[in-house]
Amino acid sequence: MSGALERGLTGIFRSRWGVALVIAVLVLAVVGIGRLFNGANPQPPLTDAVPTAPTVSVDPSHDDDGVIADDDPPPSPTTRPGSAEPEAVAYAFAAAWVDHKKVSAKTWHDGLVPNATKDLSEELEGVDPADVPADRVVGRPALVPIGDGLVNAVITVDSGKLTLQLVAPDGRWLVDGVDWERP
Repeated sequence: MSGALERGLTGIFRSRWGVALVIAVLVLAVVGIGRLFNGANPQPPLTDAVPTAPTVSVDPSHDDDGVIADDDPPPSPTTRPGSAEPEAVAYAFAAAWVDHKKVSAKTWHDGLVPNATKDLSEELEGVDPADVPADRVVGRPALVPIGDGLVNAVITVDSGKLTLQLVAPDGRWLVDGVDWERP
């Protein structure tokens, strides 16, 4: 008897149709067991009609929408004593960024490094300075505080606006992101 069973199973598993039949039986068994244990909370069929009247989930007469509004302005940037202010760091970085004519990529990159985070410095390594879309800084940095230790500095350059993201994890401001947009 065991020899016949063995030959029968071997024959089933050698055939694609046999394997497909075994998989189908297993899937049906898993679905059946799942429905058996889900008997207390049956799911409604997907073809149920959609209610015609709208369902109100909030009280329209109540002014509170549940969103907590923070009316406090973002904190002012703080600087470690003896370190440069974020405006100065942003201006120095922008000046080095637009100083890209008649310099090698290494010289241009070396000018950015003192005011950039390690991540940004690595990201800018190997960038061709000829790709810089501006030639001179024409405005002072306008700071937009985002949070504690995070500031955006928007600087007008001759070809648009340069936005620098500055971070100060230890009170020393460094540029961590660069974005340029045409006016």
